[in-house]
Amino acid sequence: HVQLVESGGGSVQAGGSLRLSCAFSGGRGSRVCMGWFRQAPGKGREGVAVIDSDDSTDYADSVKGRFTISRDSAKNTLYLEMNSLKPEDTGMYYCAAGRGGLIPSVYDIWGQGTQVTVS
Repeated sequence: HVQLVESGGGSVQAGGSLRLSCAFSGGRGSRVCMGWFRQAPGKGREGVAVIDSDDSTDYADSVKGRFTISRDSAKNTLYLEMNSLKPEDTGMYYCAAGRGGLIPSVYDIWGQGTQVTVS
């Protein structure tokens, strides 16, 4: 079965950048929709960016123009490049695989998460 492992989180100042990675194993990640989601303290999980099997992408309005999702199928890795980070981007970031779209409930495979803190 598919397993997802995130890395690359950390603490940065506002305006800084981070690159998250999600290594997937046990399946063909390029054949499914994969995405990044986040959850801030006291809030629900929200979709940040997704990439479908045809490499089409979609982003939450709050991150458009700042975040970029990409996938390297040869390395079985999903990425999220985050620029111009804001304090409101703080949260636990999760990688997921599922049916598509920015709604977390349609994703059934999740990583353990990586923390991003912007001050």
